[in-house]
Amino acid sequence: MSTPTFKQVTRENLNLNNPVLVQVLGICSTLAVTNKVINTLIMTVGVSLVTAFASYTLSWIRHLIARRVRMIFQVLAITFYVVLLQLILNAFVPEVARSLGPYVGLIITNCIVMGRTETFAPANPPLISWWDGFTSGLGYMLVLGTMSLIREPLAFGTIADIPIFPPEYVASGNNWTIAIMAPSAFFLVAIIIWVFKTRALKVEAAAKAPKPATAGGTK
Repeated sequence: MSTPTFKQVTRENLNLNNPVLVQVLGICSTLAVTNKVINTLIMTVGVSLVTAFASYTLSWIRHLIARRVRMIFQVLAITFYVVLLQLILNAFVPEVARSLGPYVGLIITNCIVMGRTETFAPANPPLISWWDGFTSGLGYMLVLGTMSLIREPLAFGTIADIPIFPPEYVASGNNWTIAIMAPSAFFLVAIIIWVFKTRALKVEAAAKAPKPATAGGTK
């Protein structure tokens, strides 16, 4: 099987095979961290980098790993990069690290990371594996970022902690308290998936529809 191109991998991970919209992966963190833009950004950047470097590492040593112990090496590689990420967050952004709580550690079991290191990295060269992991994280980021840009203003009247409504917005109780809670994220991600699927089906139907004959081609 030929190695996919960077363009093909990008198109697959950001659109056609988006890990959240199509594969419905990473839903736990999708529900948990999207009530704040900054938390979402840091979490998704972390997932992107962990997936990218874990995929690169496992692709680089793929010929040295026996198949029966491959899963052990996958978990070790992912754990190494997640621990490194936790140390960096604790050192430079401790408030965000505390806000994210256990969800950074749970990147180890994130289905997106496990999926790319299991299916793509063992079968492809290191550089394209890195790009596959990184763009998978970007596809994840697109969905979570969209959700946080909706939830944070409704819940707190801010975007990235910058007020966009008058101070009276939250003080007067106009904010949507439910937007802070996980159920709101559940319904929001369902709506986003529905819109995406509807659009994809329309595009597919338009591509399959027979093209009308041109005037010059008829007799």
